[in-house]
Amino acid sequence: MDQVETLRDFLMSRRARLRPEEVGLPVHGVRKVRGLRREEVAGLAAMSVEHYTRLERGRASCVSDGVLDAVADALRLSAGERRYLRTLARPSDAEDTGLPQERWRGLQSVLDSMALTPAYVVGAGGAILAWNRLATAVFLDFGRLSPEERTIGRLVFTDPRVRRLYVDWEGKARETVGLLRSEVGKRPRDAALAQEIAELREHSPEFRRLWSEHVVQEDRHATLQLLCPRAGGPLRLSVSVLNLADYPDLLIPVYTAEPDSDSERALHRLARTLVPAGA
Repeated sequence: MDQVETLRDFLMSRRARLRPEEVGLPVHGVRKVRGLRREEVAGLAAMSVEHYTRLERGRASCVSDGVLDAVADALRLSAGERRYLRTLARPSDAEDTGLPQERWRGLQSVLDSMALTPAYVVGAGGAILAWNRLATAVFLDFGRLSPEERTIGRLVFTDPRVRRLYVDWEGKARETVGLLRSEVGKRPRDAALAQEIAELREHSPEFRRLWSEHVVQEDRHATLQLLCPRAGGPLRLSVSVLNLADYPDLLIPVYTAEPDSDSERALHRLARTLVPAGA
């Protein structure tokens, strides 16, 4: 994935969506450019056109945080878009070293202790790395999938079971594209991630559409609705995303139901069916 192209395309898409009158600029004559011109963004950000042009062409290594903030203000970027711009301008060269085996065992024990709460671990590129028993009952039996299949992107856009699971599949799809955009910003030279995105663009019209819109990761929705056959009906769950301080690339989505709700009772019933024999 070309980092220069990604930064250029993102900035171009954001200035293309703004009209001059929206940012207080006069409109004179016929405009050949959709949205704002480069010189208009530069003026709004109080920087030279040459400086902004270098940024849009991917030469961001010497750009200060203040300049990035000024450009973000000029383009009226959301909080998620601001984070994404900084990620593109400051890509990390660090390799994902992974979690030591003893830490994995401890993390799996934590997941297993959440007997009434579906939870799993998401790593670099959206890979699902670990999970508890209730997560496999509510979502999918992740253990039956190969590591190549077991990524958020491939599951959401290529597995029909996941499409049926989410009541608001479009919302989940947008969230997934935002996650993958963020991962590309962090890992511009990740060949496996680039290959996955190329495959999704080729085989999924929905992914291709959302990717072309430069959807970025915003704050996650607090609740979601699932049509879970094993739970006997719909589930309304809240999601909280936990982070490990020492391993910021790992995310732990944890799903809970409103106390004393039908969804909580359904989770409890489902959890009882998963107790191993003799336990």
